[in-house]
Amino acid sequence: MSQITFEYPPFIRIYDDGRKERLKDDVFVAPSVDPSTGVSSKDVKIKPGDVKLPPESVLSARLYLPKGANSQYKLPLLIYFHGGGFSIDSTFCATYHNFLNLLVEKANVVAISVNYRRAPEYSLPIAFQDSWT
Repeated sequence: MSQITFEYPPFIRIYDDGRKERLKDDVFVAPSVDPSTGVSSKDVKIKPGDVKLPPESVLSARLYLPKGANSQYKLPLLIYFHGGGFSIDSTFCATYHNFLNLLVEKANVVAISVNYRRAPEYSLPIAFQDSWT
């Protein structure tokens, strides 16, 4: 039977056989049109360059468009990396989704929120490297 070698409740548990257990599940918020701001969101994939990469190297992201955005006008682009100490939360949790809906509405920008790969499943500095993708 595996023994716990490291535990950081309520977030992560690591066992001596190398297995990692995430104790706090992220609550996924689906992309949608926010009824209070009119901001629409859409999930996209980011694949760096034209190189062949393993599936885990393709990053997920969420794109936010302000109400009334069209191709006739160019808007500033905000690139956002969520908090969580590189180990908890994701682009798709309610905290960041709701924040970006409000920010995009007030600033009238297009935003992309990158879902970088997190520790302990991926060792640092992978999250930093994902920001350069």
